[in-house]
Amino acid sequence: MSVNIVLVEPEIPHNTGNIIRTCANTGATLHLIKPLGFSLDDKHLKRCGLDYWDIADIKYYDSFDELREKNPEAKFFFSTTKTQQKHFDVKYEEGCFLVFGKETKGLPKDLIEQNLETCIRIPMKDLEDARCLNLSNAVAIVLYEAIRQIGYEDLK
Repeated sequence: MSVNIVLVEPEIPHNTGNIIRTCANTGATLHLIKPLGFSLDDKHLKRCGLDYWDIADIKYYDSFDELREKNPEAKFFFSTTKTQQKHFDVKYEEGCFLVFGKETKGLPKDLIEQNLETCIRIPMKDLEDARCLNLSNAVAIVLYEAIRQIGYEDLK
């Protein structure tokens, strides 16, 4: 089973550390798009990732375009609050990429506009002050739906 998680310019080391742990436990590959809002030596990042750094598959890119160039045939899904298509209404496939934006701003507007047909959202209550879920929680929700659809073949 192979699903890919993409974090576009993540800012908070705790979230990325938690996502490293989730990726390690599910076999998902984590792709980090620079600039990162923290140092890879950050003690909070290391603490949250615990000892999963050695078993997680993590790749780094200078831009989203670089990631796309290296994966030209890949199917991408873009997580955003700016769409009506729910995360469980799409068909995930082996090797797909689940893309998430930075904690304070989400995905860049142009990335959303260029990929409207594959934008997804997690349903939430319509509350003015409740803008979005925590990034690491959102990644876990969408990732587990994707691997549920594909099958938990490598997980016990």
